[in-house]
Amino acid sequence: MPVKTAGVVKAVQTMSSTRAFARIAPHVVPALDRAVHRLTRGKVLLSAQLLPGVVLTVRGAKSGLPRHTPLACMPEEAGKDSNHSWLLIGSNFGRTGHPAWTANLLAHPDAEVSWKGEDVPVTARLLAGEERDAAWKALLAFWPPYATYQARVEREIRIFRIVRR
Repeated sequence: MPVKTAGVVKAVQTMSSTRAFARIAPHVVPALDRAVHRLTRGKVLLSAQLLPGVVLTVRGAKSGLPRHTPLACMPEEAGKDSNHSWLLIGSNFGRTGHPAWTANLLAHPDAEVSWKGEDVPVTARLLAGEERDAAWKALLAFWPPYATYQARVEREIRIFRIVRR
């Protein structure tokens, strides 16, 4: 069951906005998530105890090999006639470069996510313009530290919408 208390969420948001977190988290959080996800056969992501999360599997842009990356996501409600979708944000914890998984999705938009123990085939699309602006606003309401991440970097943080195929 995800942690929902306002005090815990606020404390984690504050911690995740620090430069120390940006230096350490990319080396620790994904490794722990991958290990727990593998041990629980896709049922548990540690980071998803606070934020919803998926494990993205996409072919490497250069190698073509499958790459498995645990990511926080923002689920979007499915409309009557539409598929379930998620927003993925390439914040890279507020570090300078784009995360590798974003280049992989640009090269190979057909991918797969593990969502709550289910493997879901998806197609990714990089958002731009007004669509990106609306998604960015929703993401900031969902997880305010993204604003701190964007303020730290000169690049525009990539946002993808992934949709069930």
